[in-house]
Amino acid sequence: MTDEAHAGGLHPGPIAGRPAFQQALREAFAHAAAAGARELWCCDVDYAQWPLGERSVVDALQAWADGHRRLVMLASRFDEVPRHHPRWVAWRRTWSHAVVCRALPVLKSDDIPCLWWGGDVQLRLFDTQRYRGAVETQASELLRSREMLDELWLRSIDAFPATTLGL
Repeated sequence: MTDEAHAGGLHPGPIAGRPAFQQALREAFAHAAAAGARELWCCDVDYAQWPLGERSVVDALQAWADGHRRLVMLASRFDEVPRHHPRWVAWRRTWSHAVVCRALPVLKSDDIPCLWWGGDVQLRLFDTQRYRGAVETQASELLRSREMLDELWLRSIDAFPATTLGL
């Protein structure tokens, strides 16, 4: 992990509680922008508890985004996203070429991990009821999670279009 990540507050270690989880996500998005991560993967049942719509997260995504980057969002459903994160939805419309949203309709909610993956660091919840998890930088854990995300990708379908066209 880079010194910038440490200076920004993102450190490997445990996460305990919803406020710590949300703060770790804010720091993870800021780290991705500072480190120039090429690809980000997010996975959750519905993103209702993520701080996606907060100005600091959208600003970090704006700083991160360019034509050669990709954000992949996997979820059971995206119906909570517009209600909870309208600022992110507006940002996504502008960056729809770099954001891919895919649903996992064949999986039960309990089978969908809560995971943010950014190449050199990941944030993972092991217990989504109590918001217990970890920020991890070990290459073996990052590889294991990326392989799991690739498997989920194969089971996913296109979802949550950036714009809705009507007749």
